[in-house]
This record gives sequence, C-alpha cells and structure tokens, in this order.
Amino acid sequence: MSINDILERALEREPLTREEAYRLYDEAPLQLLCSVADTLRQSAVRDPKVVTWQIDRNVNITNVCKSGCKFCNFHCKPHEEAKAYITTMAEYRQKIDEALRLGADQLLLQGGLHPRLGIEFYEKLFTQIKREYPTLRLNALGAPEVAHIASISGLTTLDTLKRLKAAGLDTLPGAGAEILSEGVRRRISPAKPSARDWVVVMHEAHTLDIPTTATMMYGHVERPHERVDHLITIRDLQAHKPATSRGFTAFIPWVFCPTGTQLEREGIAPRFSATEYLRIIAMSRIVLHNITNIQASWLTVGKEVAEIALRSGANDMGSIMIEENVVSSAGATTRFDRDAMEATIRRAGFTPRLRDQLYNYR
Repeated sequence: MSINDILERALEREPLTREEAYRLYDEAPLQLLCSVADTLRQSAVRDPKVVTWQIDRNVNITNVCKSGCKFCNFHCKPHEEAKAYITTMAEYRQKIDEALRLGADQLLLQGGLHPRLGIEFYEKLFTQIKREYPTLRLNALGAPEVAHIASISGLTTLDTLKRLKAAGLDTLPGAGAEILSEGVRRRISPAKPSARDWVVVMHEAHTLDIPTTATMMYGHVERPHERVDHLITIRDLQAHKPATSRGFTAFIPWVFCPTGTQLEREGIAPRFSATEYLRIIAMSRIVLHNITNIQASWLTVGKEVAEIALRSGANDMGSIMIEENVVSSAGATTRFDRDAMEATIRRAGFTPRLRDQLYNYR
C-alpha cells in the first residue's frame, strides 16, 4: 500500500494498522502529513476557524516524591526535610483567589508520590476546597499518583478513583504517561508505577465517567516507533471506553526539557526540532481519529512553532498556566498572558475562544 493510500484511509477516519502508522512516520513528506492532519482537524472540531485556550493554575500539592524520575528537577526525596513541603490550606486560598481574579475556573493539582499521603489526606483536601470554592473544577493528580495512593492505602485503584470522585475530583490529567513502554519507563522512571498501571487507571476513570487527558513526553531515550506505539495505545484505550463516557478529551504531546536533569547528566542530549514536533502533532491527529482535541504545547516548543502546529493538526493552545513549576524547572521558559495567547492565535489565522476543561466555550 502506498503512502497516499494510507493517507486516504486516514481521511476516512479509519484506524490505521501499526505498520501503516510506522510507514507514515518514517516516509510521509512532512508537508503532506501536515496537510492531511489539518483537513482532519477541520472535520473533527466544532468550528474549524476557532482555536481554544484555557485559564487555570497548576499548584503542586507537595514536592516530595519517591519515584526519582530522571527528567524531573522539581521533586525532593522523602528524607530531604529541609526542602520538602506540603501546600497548606491558607496557601491554596491565596493561590485560588488570585487565579479566580485572573479568570480561572479550574485548579490543576499535581504532586508527587509522597509515602505518607494516603486517600484520607486527598479526600480531606478535595472536600475542603470544594466546600470553600464550589464552582471551581478540580483537575487533579494523575494515573501514577492514583496508583500510588491506592497502594499505600490498601485499596484498589478503582475504589481510590471512586473515593476521589466523591470528594470532588472532576477530571484526571494525563500526566505521568511519558512514553508508554515498560522498557523506557524502567530507564527514566524506575520507581514510578508501570505503563500498564497508567493504562488501567485511565480505563477505570473512563468507566466512572471521569474525563481525562492523555500526554506524551518524547525526545529522550525512546525510539521513534515507540512514539507511534504510544499513540496506538491511547487510540485503542479510547476505543474501549464506555459509550456514555467522554474518555480522553484531548491529547498533549510535549518535548523533554533536559536542563539540569539526571538524564542530562547521563549524556541524554535534547533532541528537539520543530519539524519533528510538527510530525508528531500531525501523526497525533491522524492516528488518534477518535480523540477530538490535539493541543499544541507552547510551553516546551515556543510560540512560533505552536502557531504552525495549529495548521498541522492541533486545535487547542492549552492554558496560560498562571503557575507551573515542574517543566519550568527543567528549562522551559515560554510564558503567556491572556493578551499574548489571543494575539498568537489570531496571528495564526484563527479566532481564539476561551474554554473549560471539557472544551465547552466560556
């Protein structure tokens, strides 16, 4: 089958085989790939002239984490008491009040694998935040954190998700996916719950109608075809969600930032190029025929490349991120405010629309 034949199948929104996806990734001219992805974007989204964006704040529950991910500078080990913190309720109030004044409707809550913070801690935290800020959406934790909380609390991950949802969890971020290959995970995150754990937790969230996103962090130790495998895993997981569930609302690929990380010290050099990123954005739109929204990760690739991504399959620019600590600690420096976000979208030829986490216009 020729490249054009494979792309014709993609335009019919047919699920590609692994071998077909490999061929596109390896052989398809970038301009052709991006053109097909842009055509698919136009047919997938509500209004092809619109690019969506969001206002939220990313607050870290704690910086204590036992996973020891080699790409993360932000965490500290449990015994490093001088550096360790757990965000207090007074700090949450200050951060939330500021975010609401800036137009946010959501709190992105992430932490680490803290060895002493079990299910009761998160239930109390979520309940308190929801009691004081009932309209604020909680997009919280991630599949590895859910698996960790379940493990130290003596629960199944399904029961953990049920209790978190009852306490106020609205949506589950796609964090912690990295590359869904056990071999890659052992090299970069040896103490983190497995790739299979990530898949299981996400499927269970979908069975409970907890909407989630999916991510991919690429450009470190993975092989190119493992990126394609990652996309196919996400696509197949979405295909098995209950019909009544939203499942994955979006896919967000972003590039590894190496500055000061253990991977950099081990000689893993940054492998970012604009053309490779655009190829991944286009492949995401083509392979993930059952996920509506593809996000351009401006934080790690910059505004100019993100603009081009909007003509290569992406339809969303993510959040202005009032606060972000983890990726920034590894060298990401791009920043947006409301005006810059909307100006960037308009410069790319689109109409900006503010959205919520479920991609409803605000």
